[in-house]
Amino acid sequence: MSYLHISEFRPVIKDICKLPSYLSGVLFKKIDATCSGTVTRDAFIDYWFNDNKITMDTATQIFEILRKPGYSYLTQEDFKPVLKELLASHPGLEFLQGTPEFQDRYAETVIYRIFYSINRSGNGHLTLRELKRGNLVAAMQQLDEEEDINKILRYFSYEHFYVIYCKFWELDTDHDFLIDKENLIRYGNHSLTYRIVDRVFSQVPRKFTSMTEGKMGYEDFVYFILSEEDKSSEPSLEYWFKCIDLDGNGILTTNEMQFFYEEQLHRMECMAQEPVLFEDILCQMIDMIGPENETYFTLRDLKKCKLSGNIFNILFNLNKFMAFETRDPFLIRQERENPTLTEWDRFAHREYIRLSMEEDGEDASNGSGDVWDESLEAPF
Repeated sequence: MSYLHISEFRPVIKDICKLPSYLSGVLFKKIDATCSGTVTRDAFIDYWFNDNKITMDTATQIFEILRKPGYSYLTQEDFKPVLKELLASHPGLEFLQGTPEFQDRYAETVIYRIFYSINRSGNGHLTLRELKRGNLVAAMQQLDEEEDINKILRYFSYEHFYVIYCKFWELDTDHDFLIDKENLIRYGNHSLTYRIVDRVFSQVPRKFTSMTEGKMGYEDFVYFILSEEDKSSEPSLEYWFKCIDLDGNGILTTNEMQFFYEEQLHRMECMAQEPVLFEDILCQMIDMIGPENETYFTLRDLKKCKLSGNIFNILFNLNKFMAFETRDPFLIRQERENPTLTEWDRFAHREYIRLSMEEDGEDASNGSGDVWDESLEAPF
């Protein structure tokens, strides 16, 4: 092992460093500072052993490998080489090799999901503390053990990416990669109220990265859909809490909740459904959450209760509110059978099956489906 080329470096990182092999390219470039294309045994020993990397825990080792010199945090950019290597060599992603645009979208989506879940400060600067508190390291280690990428539900599942991207594409009718309020109101069969869509577009829960006035970009949509489809997660509770907290004082008052519920009530009446009065629903919500002070809800109250995501469905998603009221026995059984799956996992699984069936139907009738037109082809 006097000289190693980059292609020979993967076993080193996996077997000697005991780290996810998809970090091999980043580590190789770190050690090969002169870009000679080879790494000597001495240079590796110097970096790994003499620099005390070997005594660090796995999360710290990964953080140090990815971190740019002089920075105390990781950015989205730092993860791109890892995703590039993953796409080039993971057997579960081999079928994407003929569609570079799709590879780019997959990589972006994975990185957005990582930052949504782990970068809790939301500033785009992922700290070592955040990395240690999250579950990314375990998911990265799983990549080496599991050939079926769809079994890695945290961050890397291709099926999850496919669902997010297709949902975006369905709403982005002019395919300019931007979504406006009118597009978003169609989400989930018009399940959201105008008032909540207004709040999302006010950028109170999260500032848009699209740089286009009044438009949401793909990254913004990823944050929205993850929050909308798994309201039990902490990032989601924080996202929707900010939306309902109209005056930004850190508590949800009766008046604020009633403001959003009024539109739900109106929609029930329009659909000739038995309206549930706010006074009744408020009692139900207080019973459900058990807040420290019954006159308002805090974020802490919501985080303590497993059912708190339903509060937001009651206030602005009529379809999910009705499903909660009737408590579909099939869904309850599904939850009991596999309690380790998150709401997001269940949603993505159902949607992927639906999209695949639609795709098959379209293939049978008129060739490829619409989603893949304009230079993107179906990777099936």
